[in-house]
Amino acid sequence: MAAAKSTPTDSLSFCLAQLTAAAGEGLGGGKDTATNETPLGRALLALRTRHVKAAGGIERFRARGGLRPLLALLRRAAAAGPAQSQAGAGSAPSSVESAASSGPSPSPGSAPSAASPGTPETPARLRKTLDLALSILANCCTEGACRAEVRRLGGILPLVTILQCVKTDSIQNRTARALGNLAMEPESCGDIHSAGAVPLLVESLTACQDSQCRQSVVRALRNLADSPQHRLALAQQGAVRPLAELLAAAPDPALTLALVRALLELSRGCSRACAEQLSLGGGLGPLVGLASHPKRALREATILILANLCAQGLVRPALGNAGGVEVLLGELRRRRGLNGVSPASQQPLVRAVCLLCREAINRARLRDAGGLELLMGLLRDPRASAWHPRVVAALVGFLYDTGALGRLQALGLVPLLAGQLCGEAGDEEEEGREAASWDFPEERTPERAEAGSFRSLQSWLISEGYAAGPGDISPDWSPECCPPPPEPADLTSPTSLRTPRAVRPPGRSPTASAAEEPWGREGPALLLLSRFSQAPDPSGALVTGPALCGLLAYVTGAPGPPSPRALRILARLTCNPACLEAFVRSYGAALLRAWLVLGVAPDDWPALRSRQARRSQHQHRELGEMLLQNLTVQAESPFGVGALTHLLLSGSPEDRVACALTLPFICRKPSLWRRLLLDQGGLRLLLSALTRPAPHPLFLFFAADSLSCLQGLVSPTGSPAVLPAIPLDLDPPSPCLYEPLLGPAPRPAPDLHFLLDSGLRLPAQRAASATASPFFRALLAGSFAEAQMDLVPLRGLSPSAAWPILHHLHGCRGCGAALGPVPPPGQPLLGSEAEEALEAAGRFLLPGLEEELEEAVGRIHLGPQGGPESVGEVFRLGRPRLAAHCARWTLGPEQCPRKRALALVGLVEAAGEEAGPLTEALLAVVMGVESGGKGPSLDC
Repeated sequence: MAAAKSTPTDSLSFCLAQLTAAAGEGLGGGKDTATNETPLGRALLALRTRHVKAAGGIERFRARGGLRPLLALLRRAAAAGPAQSQAGAGSAPSSVESAASSGPSPSPGSAPSAASPGTPETPARLRKTLDLALSILANCCTEGACRAEVRRLGGILPLVTILQCVKTDSIQNRTARALGNLAMEPESCGDIHSAGAVPLLVESLTACQDSQCRQSVVRALRNLADSPQHRLALAQQGAVRPLAELLAAAPDPALTLALVRALLELSRGCSRACAEQLSLGGGLGPLVGLASHPKRALREATILILANLCAQGLVRPALGNAGGVEVLLGELRRRRGLNGVSPASQQPLVRAVCLLCREAINRARLRDAGGLELLMGLLRDPRASAWHPRVVAALVGFLYDTGALGRLQALGLVPLLAGQLCGEAGDEEEEGREAASWDFPEERTPERAEAGSFRSLQSWLISEGYAAGPGDISPDWSPECCPPPPEPADLTSPTSLRTPRAVRPPGRSPTASAAEEPWGREGPALLLLSRFSQAPDPSGALVTGPALCGLLAYVTGAPGPPSPRALRILARLTCNPACLEAFVRSYGAALLRAWLVLGVAPDDWPALRSRQARRSQHQHRELGEMLLQNLTVQAESPFGVGALTHLLLSGSPEDRVACALTLPFICRKPSLWRRLLLDQGGLRLLLSALTRPAPHPLFLFFAADSLSCLQGLVSPTGSPAVLPAIPLDLDPPSPCLYEPLLGPAPRPAPDLHFLLDSGLRLPAQRAASATASPFFRALLAGSFAEAQMDLVPLRGLSPSAAWPILHHLHGCRGCGAALGPVPPPGQPLLGSEAEEALEAAGRFLLPGLEEELEEAVGRIHLGPQGGPESVGEVFRLGRPRLAAHCARWTLGPEQCPRKRALALVGLVEAAGEEAGPLTEALLAVVMGVESGGKGPSLDC
């Protein structure tokens, strides 16, 4: 087959020459348009269909300088536009050159026009030339280098002029497409706005009927919304309402997608003007309908538009009426149910749902659609921790919705709120004033705010039918005549939370006066907790371990002074008789004393947490004592006495132990605590529970503190006898009576030697040894063979264990020999020579030596150098006197609460399953029988 015949237009040089000639570049004199028009048309057609569309064709066209003549041609066409638009039907159109005389002048240095003056040119041929040139320019502007050069050559203004003058749909389509491509560059986008193209695009959108033209205009508007300033400018120039009206007219699918994409871009950071125009244009209903579109891209874009619109309070009620609440909740629920979906995709929906909680009508819809459960799921999700402050602030809207509050409490909101008090602040941005609740629209009047607000409320009540006229509304309702009472200020109206103050940095609320309380990020959570605490019986929700821990952690750990609302919550709970049993069951009273009075938080036990020194420990102690005093008032009332008696005698085993432990903290009447703890067995019940599994992480700490308090109640003035805390090197030594037998010239001479297993021979006096112990009297002066032997073996004794025995046999008391076998603190006593010596003293019937050895063990391990870890080691020896010493050391008034509790832990571990010795030792110390005096009677 023969090759196709080549034509001049196959050459890019030929096409560029024709374009340059038509633009007037490098030509001298004018030419007849009739002889030059056909080559120009062919050249433009070839450029559009072959050269520009070829691979690398746009870059070659730009490199060969094709953009300059192309733009010059468009300038002349733009200049001809006004004259063409002024010509009536049937009149002969003027030439390009004659039209240019009344329009913008050509670019500097340009040659005369290719069309000579007076030469007629049909409008159809001009439109065709303009159509081809604009198509070429739009195609070229798809590449960044061409867009930059078009802007440099000043090509934006001619396009705007064409858009203004030539109202043909095809020309409008090509021009809008070129402007849309140019708007992809931020600099060009700003120039297009400055050239005044937006009103012309909006006019074209409403005037043209061609779907392709509308899509190009919509795309241009979308690309022009590249920044918040430009989006606001588009909305203020009325670009949103025509888009919404077109969407409401149910256009074809392609145009619908273009409209949705444009509205999505325009609604980012949704302004008030954008929301108003979209609502007035009837776009809310169609958008809600498109949220269930089968096409994913269209559906997701629509949902994001609805989420963006929620930033404007004025449109949220209408959005809820259109079904937007259910749509947004359903989409958020769907995304949370998908595995692998990043939290970032849920962020705009979470924000929208939280904003919808600001109007009462939407709160009702959200509650009925299962939104409360969804919000609670967000609060429980650690991955959504950045949104927790926003969610809590949204829940404040349900502050007076009794049904919703009951549901939230049943879902476990209270412990989550308590955990939020000391949580990290979210990174959500602060909402503007436009996001405020639309239940009470802001008053736009220069008059006084109080009077204006009252008139606004008055007009709203009349408009909604709640009042027939101004006479039905009492003037006493005016804020000027009705100052707010002090305590209800605790329950700030949810509609007054104009902005999500949970995400605001700690400080005062924007409208706070000098008399108002600080409102930090914890304000919404405290407001909800305060509302829950005002229920008749808030014990089930607030008097629990997690809730109390959250409140106390906030009170003691807040970076600044805690909110007075938190202190009022604690005071309200401790003053409520319905909460008394809950404080007892949950160990709440013991927790208040440990955390506030003693300064030991759960995180500080058993290991002390490294943290900064508390600057307000004195204030915390006063608060704790005040709260415990409140509980004491409740406990000693007739109702409290009955409740505690019933709990101790008829409660579950766990409740009985908790009641016995709590009584020393909240009972100060001797008749009451003696009857409950001593007569009715509460003390023995508590002691027997020490060796069982702990019902609370701080149970042993609480128990040690409780026993110490009870000891103070039993003996308020006296203190139990304790071992003297005197260093050994300061004790005056007693004379040693055994030492003279050990020298090279012993006096008197020994008449007996004891032989140890190691072969060591220890000198002794037979008469002194026989007198000191019944065992040695029978052994050395009786009928045994050893009575006739001068070398008597002592089996099972090491030299260190035998040394204090020989000293004791010869009358030494307090010479220091008993200290020899005792290891230093920190070393185990079980298996040591001290245990061996104690065992030998008992075997040889030397009770005095046993007591002396036990005293030596107590002095070393329970003295100033000993610590709480030594108490358990001493108790493991199983000696009753040492057990009493350990109990006295543990409950001694000079011990700090931490050491006391650690010592009790060691005692419990050492006792194991044999709780009897430990119980009896602690019982004796608490009742004061160890002091040698007559302790109170104990009928347990």
